[in-house]
Amino acid sequence: MEATWNEIEQHVAACTQCPLSQSRHLPVMGRGSRQADIMLIAEAPGAQEDQQGMPFVGRSGEMLDRLLRDCGLSREEIYITNILKCHPPDNRDPKETEKNACFAYLKYETFLLKPKIIVCLGRVAAQRIISPDFKITRQHGTWTYRKDCALTATYHPSAILRDPAKYEDVKKDFLEIVKKKAEKKCPQ
Repeated sequence: MEATWNEIEQHVAACTQCPLSQSRHLPVMGRGSRQADIMLIAEAPGAQEDQQGMPFVGRSGEMLDRLLRDCGLSREEIYITNILKCHPPDNRDPKETEKNACFAYLKYETFLLKPKIIVCLGRVAAQRIISPDFKITRQHGTWTYRKDCALTATYHPSAILRDPAKYEDVKKDFLEIVKKKAEKKCPQ
């Protein structure tokens, strides 16, 4: 199976399906345990991720690490990825054409990983993965079930950086994720 992961990484590294490939420094593949029960999906790499070729570095990464630590998790036991594998300029929301160009890579990552729980980080990821009309402020922490997988969404760590009052809500969501992982029935 390792050869298959290497193949997808090679495809992402060589991808030119959208204009973002022309402005990227490094494509950003998912990282973490390839046997993880929990898969975190955000919208797109930020500027620091683009420079390092790794998801969730910088301030958002530090906030994510704090959340994981406070909930008894670590990066070593989860898998973190983005819908897009290249950084959109000025941290703008990804365009539909860009999401469509990268979506096959995300589907393949999900196929290889076979997570029991998928956590969408932020509105853009939740609207692409869970439902196009997903309202993050009202629906974060709720669960949907598909193909033996439990799906939920919470605020992106960058939202906490902008509004620290959201930390407790996100921590509560992550504690429920940990609880769901521990359930023998997970997923339903």
